[in-house]
Amino acid sequence: MDTIAGLFSFITTPVSWVIVQFHSLYGALFGPDSGWAWGLSIVSLVILIRICLIPLFVKQIKATRGMQALQPKMKAIQERYKNDKQRQSEEMMKLYKETGTNPLSSCLPILAQSPFFFALYHVLANIANGKTIGVLDQQLVDSARSAQIFGAPIAAKFMDSPAKVEALGATLTDVRIVTAVMIVMMSLSQFYTQRQLMQKNVDLTVKTPFMQQQKMLMYIFPVIFAVMGINFPVGVLVYWLTTNVWTMGQQMYVINQNPTPGSKAQDQFLTRLLKSVSSHGEVKGRGKKKIVAAIVAKGPDRNDNERKFIAALTKQGLAAQADGSVIKSVEATVDADAASGGAAKRQQPKRQSKSQRQTPGKPSTKK
Repeated sequence: MDTIAGLFSFITTPVSWVIVQFHSLYGALFGPDSGWAWGLSIVSLVILIRICLIPLFVKQIKATRGMQALQPKMKAIQERYKNDKQRQSEEMMKLYKETGTNPLSSCLPILAQSPFFFALYHVLANIANGKTIGVLDQQLVDSARSAQIFGAPIAAKFMDSPAKVEALGATLTDVRIVTAVMIVMMSLSQFYTQRQLMQKNVDLTVKTPFMQQQKMLMYIFPVIFAVMGINFPVGVLVYWLTTNVWTMGQQMYVINQNPTPGSKAQDQFLTRLLKSVSSHGEVKGRGKKKIVAAIVAKGPDRNDNERKFIAALTKQGLAAQADGSVIKSVEATVDADAASGGAAKRQQPKRQSKSQRQTPGKPSTKK
């Protein structure tokens, strides 16, 4: 791990500078040697990085949805050229080029964040050894080295020896309890994030090996984090736990506001949208109008969720427009009446008497 962190040493100076700037702010509130001042500095570093990565996160969402949409075609190519791997790869690359899809785009946020993660690890490793690094002078290093979060120094690890932990002014029991709790929270947050994605934001109409792979990752990633976590300093665990919580919240927002077509989340979103339109008589919000416009543009290619949404609007006498708005529609009302059996409710002719049923022109006569 130290060797990998060393490869990203070029970014340790910017990372250490950002931490020092946040520390000067929090140090004025909690005290310069407080664990909260140093811990919140790391949390703020994560938030700053993740805000900068939002454009990449948007690209990741688009890339993931693009890959999901291509799964049936990819599966067909694999079956067609299962005995010719070279031709299979060529056809896959051709498919990516035609659709403008890049499989690596889904990994962009993780790849972009990796240098900061390893740079922070490198900074904390030097702090643990009492060495200056980046813009951290000896006074700041000594302050950070002695700073503790719930009794655990931010530079301590779960696997540290009792002597090393004691040199940092803590006990091995405190360090292991704090690190174990953070590792469990880190793994659970990773598991929940992936589970939320699989259960709510996957197109259920497409059954492909991609879904099985995602399901496997849901269980594998938390285990990997747990194993690696015992070698992370407390400060790095704070960093990774914070980024997991951010990812979980960011994903929840995306699932609620812009779900994947055909997913359970889309069904829930369109149900909420229908209630809102029914109450206000209009689609509120530019983002929601874009979604409605996209559904209208699909025409006969709409999925079950979207067809149900359009049918529900029609039943209420509303029609979705190409710009995402809705209008009152006379035709929609008539169609809704017909669909609900309104034609069967037409007034039936009055029952005629026996004399009225006789042939016209020959009035009945009593004898």
